[in-house]
Parts: sequence; C-alpha cells; structure tokens
Amino acid sequence: MKYKVFVDGQEGTTGLKIFEYLSKLSDIEVLRIDYDKRKDPKERSKFLNTADIVFLCLPDSAAKESIALVKNEKTKIINASTIFRTDKNWVYGLPELKNQRDFIRNASRVSVPGCHATGFILTVRPLIEAGILQQDYPVTCYSVTGYSGAGRSGIEEYENSTLVAEKKLNVPRHYALQLNHKHIPEMLLYSGLLYEPLFTPIKANYAQGLAMSVPLMSRYMPKNPSAKDVHEVLSTYFETERFVHVMPYDSEAYLDEGHFMISECNHTNRLEIFVFGQKDKINIISRYDNLGKGASGAAVQNMNLMLGFDEGNSLVYLR
Repeated sequence: MKYKVFVDGQEGTTGLKIFEYLSKLSDIEVLRIDYDKRKDPKERSKFLNTADIVFLCLPDSAAKESIALVKNEKTKIINASTIFRTDKNWVYGLPELKNQRDFIRNASRVSVPGCHATGFILTVRPLIEAGILQQDYPVTCYSVTGYSGAGRSGIEEYENSTLVAEKKLNVPRHYALQLNHKHIPEMLLYSGLLYEPLFTPIKANYAQGLAMSVPLMSRYMPKNPSAKDVHEVLSTYFETERFVHVMPYDSEAYLDEGHFMISECNHTNRLEIFVFGQKDKINIISRYDNLGKGASGAAVQNMNLMLGFDEGNSLVYLR
C-alpha cells in the first residue's frame, strides 16, 4: 500500500528538504500541486483532503487557512510552522522525550518543534526530571545558527554578495533582543521550567548547522552536581536513542584545537550533546542541522511514526 503525501508549501526550504527525504521511500506517493495553483483554496482543498499525510510548511496564517480546508478525519497533519506547537489539541513532535513516541504514533495532528527549541528542551527536560535542575532555575541560553533557518528571504539576502557587503552580514548578528523569540513558549512548556529562559539567538554567515548552549552554575542547583553528574544523567536518558547522542565526557578529541565545530551533524537527523565544565561551572552544547533534526528531518521522523514505518526510514543518523 502506498500512502499519499502532500506538502503544502512545497517551494520553501523545509518543503524542498522533505521532498528530498520522501523521494527515498517506495511506500509514499507524493502529490504535487501545480505551481500557479498553489494558493488557490479550492485546489489546495482537493490535495489536502486526498492525502493520508499533509506537511504544512507555511507561515502561521497560511497554516491556519490550510487546517480550515481539511474536512475529513482521515488526513493526518504534520505542522512545521510555529502555530499549534503549544496547543493542547496537537501532539508535540519530539519523540526523544519520555513516552512521547506513543502520543505521536496515535496522533492525527503533530507539530514539529522549532529548531532552537529542539536542542534546548532535550538538554533541560532530562535534568529537571532527574531532580538535579530545579524548575525555577533562572536559565539562560544562546544559539548560533546558519542563515538557512531564516527561510528563502534570509538565504537570498546572505547569498547576495552585494547585500552582504552593504549590510555587513559577514559577521554574526544577535537578534530577538526584546527577548520575545517565537520559540520561547514551547521552550518553556516542554522543558518543564516555571519561567521563560533568557534566550539569545545569533545568526551567522554560513548556510546551516546550529549549536544551542545552556550554561549552568551547580552551586545554585539543589544537589550541587558536577559537570560529570550532568553528563551521566543525559547519557542515561538518551542511551537507547538512534538520533540523539551524548558525546563522551572527555570531548577534547571532538574539538578542533579547542574550538567547537558547529556543522559536524549537517545533512543528518543526528543531534549530539556535549557537556563541558570545571568546578561549579557547567556548559551543555547540543549541535545539529537546523534543516535536519531542527526541521525537515524531524518532520519525516514524525511521519514514519504516524504511518507505522521504521522511525529512521530515509533519515541519516550516522556521520
């Protein structure tokens, strides 16, 4: 049996990557809407209601319009936009959280996590569940990401040499400085924290790859854990996972003369967690492809679970 899959928003960065993954699956029939009809509600409705699985790779407002066009209970929806990620009627598509796979397998509505939120939640949630990080800890975090996460307009901007020179895009740029980044609500809800983290994203002039850093001070944590204690908790939590790997505690071998390499997980669905520290200072860094585990790869991973496929179908988890 072939499952019919429709990507609504097939021309965007996430949609194109999903097509790439789907092309490797013999059990999938990809439905393609004519380019000049992709915004026609009647034509979109036909595709949305014919498909077994729909990927929404759209801005939030357009995603809401697509949901309203689905008139049957058969079509399952995987939402890659920000909207619905904290909606209780939608399942959060992060399988590596405890017991989350069963919710995803039985769901008809799943939201793919935001790229920044993915690394943050997978870092913080296990520590809170283990009781070594309290829910009211004043968490700060920052991420460095490639420009592809900004979508087509961001890619066009950074790949235009004239604009790069005019706007000085050759250096990293902090953004969302009003501390209102769109991923913060899901970072709060699914991490288990009581208060929003202070999150600073940084966009840099390279295409893809993301590193999320969460620094902690153990003297403010209830059990005064060492960096190695934190490493052991995370290692145990993810020890059976295919896509999330806690790297060896002595990780100097994975650095380039002491420098962290952000893009090592590019073109995979792999996420690697590193724990560094000394005395009461701990730094946890997760790295992954913002277009892979941070977007399209995660979307396909959820589809595999929802259709009863092997979770790793078409996805790369080794490097």
